[in-house]
Amino acid sequence: MNISTRITGLLGGGSDGWGVFNRARAMIAQGIPVTELTIGEHDIRTAAPILQDMHRAAMAGHTGYAAVPGTAHLRDTVAQRVEARTGVRTTRDNVVITPGGQSALFAAHAATCDPGDVALYLDPYYATYPGTIRGVSAIPRAVPTRAEDAFQPRAADINAAAEGAVSLLINTPNNPTGVVYSRETLEGIADVCKKRDLWLISDEVYDTQVWEGEHLSPRALPGMAERTLVVGSMSKSHAMTGSRCGWIVGPEDVVHHLINLATHTTYGVPGYIQDASVFALTQGAPLEAEIAEPFRRRRALAQEIIAAQNTVSLVPAQGAMYLMLDIRATWLSGEAFAEALLDRHHIAVMPGESFGEAAKGHVRVAMTIEDRAFTDALRTLCEFAREGAATPA
Repeated sequence: MNISTRITGLLGGGSDGWGVFNRARAMIAQGIPVTELTIGEHDIRTAAPILQDMHRAAMAGHTGYAAVPGTAHLRDTVAQRVEARTGVRTTRDNVVITPGGQSALFAAHAATCDPGDVALYLDPYYATYPGTIRGVSAIPRAVPTRAEDAFQPRAADINAAAEGAVSLLINTPNNPTGVVYSRETLEGIADVCKKRDLWLISDEVYDTQVWEGEHLSPRALPGMAERTLVVGSMSKSHAMTGSRCGWIVGPEDVVHHLINLATHTTYGVPGYIQDASVFALTQGAPLEAEIAEPFRRRRALAQEIIAAQNTVSLVPAQGAMYLMLDIRATWLSGEAFAEALLDRHHIAVMPGESFGEAAKGHVRVAMTIEDRAFTDALRTLCEFAREGAATPA
């Protein structure tokens, strides 16, 4: 019996990028201590008041099928939040609730791409992006960004790659680089989207984690609301990664069809999780700032450590819970560096190559362990890099 090429071809014949992570988890399973700086999982779990509200909603009976588009209360709450942040009129009819941001990314591409269509995405990229595009039988086409530009995309590069494309996926604040796209960058992207008649899929799950500058949703730019689908999630902003609650915000007619898609795929998100998400969102900026604060603090600690040496350099860490470190002075690839660091010091980081060609010679560090362990691991990483730079391969 044959399996569909849609499934067997998700990785495009390459690696899924999770080799070092999987090795680290295997070592831990064998009882070997490993310092994990790999994935974006908060070290402080979902706040007790959110869990208590989730429990209240479940005990009150909201455990059956919930409304497939999302409950009216949650859709209204998301719409109000988005309108307040962007100034763009948004109602529940612009919102569909999804089982997390990853489901939203898949649904957004299903809405914008037919089989065989070309879908653009920026390199470096979150590891699931090209597979998500292949999952809807579209053709992923990477648009490289450059380390010398601090990984800010160039509109000219997007335009050059846009021939025959129907969509563009962007992510700001960015995973893996930690870069926040500037207004100039986003205006350039918007101009290309309008010129080339592209759908823009904007992954904004880190919008509450901005350390420098400001987050600008491209949906707020002139002429972009009608061609932009914004992906959001409770995972990063409220440390609710396991609750799987996200959304898409977009034009009403697209949302109508996305609701039909949800009816035939996910059939919605549990009601008690949606109720808890309403509770969490209505706590406002103070709770979001509290959840983001450890990453702001660790970023400052990392900047001090990296400034005290001259082997590892830091890509401008403007947002999100990651640092992208340039380790090219060691003469090692990101993958070789990460493998050796794991072998010698039992510290796990993600190779830049896990996120595309543009991040070669870099590693991504997640700021997701307590401060002392984080700074100890980062100092060890820098010393390991210094030793490697002193003895090039």
